[in-house]
Amino acid sequence: MTSNEARHGGTSRMEAFRARIGGFAFGGDYNPEQWDRSVWDEDVALMRRAGVNLVTLGVFAWASLEPEPGRFTFAWMDEALDLLHAHGISVDLATPTAAPPVWLTDGHPEVHPVMEDGEVFGFGNRLHFDPTSPRYREHAARITTALAERYADHPAVAMWHISNEYGPVPYTPQSAVAFRDWLRRRYGTLEALNDAWYTRFWSQVYTSWDQVNPPEIPRSWSNPTRRLDYKRFVSDALLECYVMERDIVRAHRSDLPILTNYMRFYRHADYWRWAREQDAVALDIYPNPGHDDAFVSAAVNYDLMRSLRDEPWILMEQAASSVSQWQVNNVKRPGHLRLGSYQAIAHGADSVLFFQWRASRGGHERFHSAMLPHSGTGARSWQEVEALGTELPRIAEAVGATSRADVALLFDWNAWWGLTETHGLPRNDFDYPALVTDHYRPLLEAQHAVDMVNFDSDLSGYRVLVIPNAYLVDDRFTAEVSRFVHAGGTLVCSYFSGVVDARNQVRQPAYPGAFRALVGGYVDEYWPARENETFDVEFADGSTARADFWQDSIHPETATVLASYASGQLAGRPAILDNAVGAGRVVYVGTRLEADAFRDTLLGAVADAGVRPLLAGAPACVEATRRSTAEADYLFLLNHSETDPAEVPLPGAGQDLLTGKDATDPIVLAPLGVAVVRTASADAP
Repeated sequence: MTSNEARHGGTSRMEAFRARIGGFAFGGDYNPEQWDRSVWDEDVALMRRAGVNLVTLGVFAWASLEPEPGRFTFAWMDEALDLLHAHGISVDLATPTAAPPVWLTDGHPEVHPVMEDGEVFGFGNRLHFDPTSPRYREHAARITTALAERYADHPAVAMWHISNEYGPVPYTPQSAVAFRDWLRRRYGTLEALNDAWYTRFWSQVYTSWDQVNPPEIPRSWSNPTRRLDYKRFVSDALLECYVMERDIVRAHRSDLPILTNYMRFYRHADYWRWAREQDAVALDIYPNPGHDDAFVSAAVNYDLMRSLRDEPWILMEQAASSVSQWQVNNVKRPGHLRLGSYQAIAHGADSVLFFQWRASRGGHERFHSAMLPHSGTGARSWQEVEALGTELPRIAEAVGATSRADVALLFDWNAWWGLTETHGLPRNDFDYPALVTDHYRPLLEAQHAVDMVNFDSDLSGYRVLVIPNAYLVDDRFTAEVSRFVHAGGTLVCSYFSGVVDARNQVRQPAYPGAFRALVGGYVDEYWPARENETFDVEFADGSTARADFWQDSIHPETATVLASYASGQLAGRPAILDNAVGAGRVVYVGTRLEADAFRDTLLGAVADAGVRPLLAGAPACVEATRRSTAEADYLFLLNHSETDPAEVPLPGAGQDLLTGKDATDPIVLAPLGVAVVRTASADAP
């Protein structure tokens, strides 16, 4: 099956799923095996009351489904599925393979992953399996087959959920064997491997495949490309486990969507590769309620999820209030559950799902909030859950609506791994997700729509491309960026980009090798800032700004200088370049500007490219997105201020689906307020 066939198959399955649900999916993880049967009837009654239409069943139920090897106890699952179906609640049925039972790990200790420091990741948590273990895969296939045979045609099942939050990284003898096989497929010969890894340095040349092992922690440093390839290998090994279980389920029924759930900014799995193998993208995300700007990082993740398949996605897990994994677990203050849920929908989610339905009495997550908390229906958080479930059907017509953007922002796992996982750089404290978020924030606050792209993306539909600190870029992406700019696109590129190729080898003859012609200059030295060092930058109009963290020592060739260093050892030297290339333009920022100056530089380039925000004149606390169908556009407006109402100009007349009233211009959003304004489609004939 080609990736295109898989893509269209997944789209049609999701269309059928949305039609079955009849609107936005609302619900969460349900774990009836943790409760006496007498509780179940209360559960389904309260689910109906709250508007729940989908629950995820069986995620961590392996021991309850298979208490001994090959002995299955399905009676409780039969009853739970029948009960949910009788009350009109659909099921996202999970394979339970994220948490192997103790009989498997005790009977076959080789199933355990070994961590990079050589310690065994033991039983008592979850994800305690080596994805390369043949024994683990054998038992995962058996339980998956048994579930698929029994429940593929059960009328309650609307979707399949494979495992959960894939993530373990193994350093075992069996992972070494699998790594060698992966390298043989990638490079073909040992000579090609030695060349790619530049093993002549430090006399690391391999003369036999058996000598190649995972990059265990050495006494000092290790080969950077070996580490990079191991990141790629682990992502592929985890994906193989997903595909194995997916194919078992698909063989028993082909018309239901199959997916697994991702995690926010998770570095061990390249979700661009994974998304090709799923019928939809799904995300588990827990923005920290203790951080006032957590919604910015959330928005980046949401736009990434939407962009992975350029389709609506599934919000699989969020918290009703507090979580349990941080040092201090703050509650979601009143109004934030609703606001955060609509934020996900605004960025393309077709669901609002939680972990979990009923709060657990014991276990690690006993204080993790739930739709139904320990204090029951008298709790504030329950009342907010119930109110949201009652309100969501008002916007049901927007389910499946899509989004488009003129601005693209690079987020690629290879760029991430190269920058943060391989060491030996001019400075080794880069935080790639934070860097991407810093480039995204000004666009969000200015109400610009943003797509995320990777090295394999087609850039032809965009007008602006933003590249945050892409130290590693491959040849295909380099050529695509060049075509994009020559054809009239605007590129805004930050320092330490285009430095090495896909093999993590420095491009010749000078930095930034991949983008030198586009930037219109070269860098002879990288100057990471000393501790607490700052420097002034002066723009051509005479305005000044502060910068820190990094300086490029730039030599212009064809570019003009937009700003220069005004203090420090590089005073008088260029800090920002502007280069005309073909029909397009490149702005290269060779330092870390203070936030306001970077915002003005980025948004100035976006405006010069002719890209206009969704709203003109809206305050920065207002988030605006648009989703569209053939019949209508849906403008989502969210006020992130807890204290101040926001007056928002509207681009045209419409109706606020949440209130049922005409939306007048301007519309006023209460603190933490939301509006969903329907207008006629701009593309309608």
